Formats: sequence, C-alpha cells, structure tokens
Amino acid sequence: MNKKDIETLKNAALKELTQNILPYWQKNTIDNLNGGFYGSIDFNGNIDKIATKGAVLNTRILWTFSKAYNVLKKKEYFVLAQRAYDYINKHFKDKEFNGVFWELDYKGQPVNTRKYCYTQGFWIYALSEYYKASKDPESIKLALDIFSIIEDKALDKKKNGYVEAFAKDWSITGDVRISEKDMNENKTYNTHLHLLEGYTALYETTKNIKVKEALENLVNLMLDKFYNPTNHHFLLFFDDDWNIKSDLVSYGHDIEGSWLLWDAVKSLGNQAIEIKTLPVVMNIVNTTIKESIDDDGGQFYEGNIKEGVKDTDKHWWPQAEAVVGFLNAWHISGDNKYFNQAFNSWNFIEKYISDKKSGEWFWRVSRNGSPYTTEVRAGFWKCPYHNSRSCFEIMKRL
Repeated sequence: MNKKDIETLKNAALKELTQNILPYWQKNTIDNLNGGFYGSIDFNGNIDKIATKGAVLNTRILWTFSKAYNVLKKKEYFVLAQRAYDYINKHFKDKEFNGVFWELDYKGQPVNTRKYCYTQGFWIYALSEYYKASKDPESIKLALDIFSIIEDKALDKKKNGYVEAFAKDWSITGDVRISEKDMNENKTYNTHLHLLEGYTALYETTKNIKVKEALENLVNLMLDKFYNPTNHHFLLFFDDDWNIKSDLVSYGHDIEGSWLLWDAVKSLGNQAIEIKTLPVVMNIVNTTIKESIDDDGGQFYEGNIKEGVKDTDKHWWPQAEAVVGFLNAWHISGDNKYFNQAFNSWNFIEKYISDKKSGEWFWRVSRNGSPYTTEVRAGFWKCPYHNSRSCFEIMKRL
C-alpha cells in the first residue's frame, strides 16, 4: 500500500459512481408513463414495463440519489431523489396506518400491503439522507413517525428484538419471509442489521434521545444475540425465544455488518460499547478473509458452520460491502494488509462485476468470473444502493 494506491482507489470509485452506476439509473429506469421507476430490466437491457414495483428498490433509489446530491452537489441527482420521495409518499405510503407497503403493480396500486420492518428501516435510512438534501421538515418528521411505530408495534417488549413483519394494520401476520430463500422466523439478522443502519442515520441527523436508546439496544443485540463468538459469524435466524434456527453463513452480511456496526457504535460515542465492539469487528473481518475470499479477491456467497463454503458464486453486493469492511478495518487497526485486501476486492469488481459496456454491475458471476445472463440488471432486489454506497464510502474514507 502506498499513496498512489490510495489515490488510484479513490479516483476509481468516483469514476465508477459517476460514469457507470448513477448514469445507468438516470438513463434507463425512469417510468414516464406510470410514474416512479420501472420494476425490472433484464440482463440485455429489456425493460419489463408491467413488472411490479418494490419498496426495497424505491427506497434504495431515494437513498442513492439523495446521497449523490449531498456528496456531489449536482441538481440532476436531487431531481431523481425528489421523484423517488414523491412516488413513495403517493403510492407506497399507507395513508391509513402509516408505513410503506411491500409491493405495487406497475400502475402504482398495492398488491402486497404487508409491513416488513426491513423495508421500514430502509425508508428511515432514505428519509434521513433525503432530509439532508431537501431540508424538508416533513421528511424527517415522517422518519421519526415510522421509528415510533416500529418501537411501538415491532419491538418485543418482553424478550427484546424486533418482529419481522405485520399485516397492513400492523397486526400479527403468519408468513413473515421477505424472500423465498429466507426462513419463516420472527427475528432475523437481516432486518436487525438494516434497522441498525436506519437508526444510525436517523440519530446522526436528529440526535433524538429515544432513537439513541433504541440504537444502543440494537448494537447490544448484535453483540449479544447475533454475533457468534465461537466462529465469528453472525447468526441469521431465531424464533421468538431466541432459539437459533439455522447454521447458514452469509459472507456478505458478515462483512457488511462489521462496518455498519462500527459506524453505529461510533455515532453513539459510548466508549464502553466501543471497547466491547472492537474485537468483534476485527474477528469478523479476519474470519471473512480466511474463509470466504477467493484467490482473485472475490467473495464467495454462502456457506454453513460445519461445512464451510457451499456457494462459490460471487454476487455483486458482497463485493461492494467487502471493500468498505476492509477499509474500515484498516482505519481501525492501521494495518496495511486490510487496505491491500480492499484494493484486491476492488480490482475484482473492476475486472468481473462492473459492466463498462452496458452499465451497472452484473448480479453475480461464477467462480471463474462468467456472468449469469438470466439475472436482471435492475429489479426488486437489484438496486443502486450497495455499489453506489461502496463508492461513497471509499471516497469518504480515503
């Protein structure tokens, strides 16, 4: 690692962000007929104009272009942030019970009115960033309102943790899975991670004492319930009583959690929690390098506790999170090996994941780097959030 490498990585992130990621979403995803953004674009660039529209995609678009405006100060980015904000408020927001619906049809009518805490967390995250861009007091009031609802309805007051999903009126619902690959369990790492992310942003923006208390509780849940000190992975699924229900390991969620957890702790300014968290973060990063990083710098997708790596495909989002996680470890420790690991991960992205010809990033590639052409380029889960955020974080940290 040298100063030249630092400049190379920082400049590469800025170029990737402004010449490949953001322009793709600006040019290809705006739905001028029905409003908002298209729900799906396939590998070859074909737009499915009648695809459903997901709250995950739309809240992440809101976050991305709000952040882009806040960092780069280009009005064109704010225009898209405002478009996303207005569309979510008009169509996704439940005007009767508050919160955002999970899914709309292509015309903007709800087709799945379930309230997932995962999505509400993303909305808080996006609203906090949008408020910085717009200075619109209604947006941060909305974020605080959603926070209050989550604390009232979703927080398990007896056993702690947050319940996964609710019906439209915030009553208990049966199937709480956010995707087919998830287990039907009420307390999941993924939801708690993204509530942590949203609450961190909300606290940094408002300095609200109730948000701080909730964020501190989430940090302690991450450390005491989700982190496994034996193998240094995060546990993914629990029942209501905190019984572990899976031995699955998500390598991308491990490294993503390492830096989001550290950011949350630093925002709290609590030295005791910081001391408790530091070895956890470094253990996760070291285990990630040891167990899930291939020789080419790419990160494998999934494994399990007993057998190790089970899925050697390399999806776009774990690669993005790996770069940030390694840079975070470098800043914490001062050890250049972590910067070198981040540099290698970025080189893998440049070589195999970033599509300079058609724009955006491939959803996933095989172990040898061949892209899966059946995967969408933009869609319900394929959003501009992980990769753009990686670029923003690289620029900020370097």
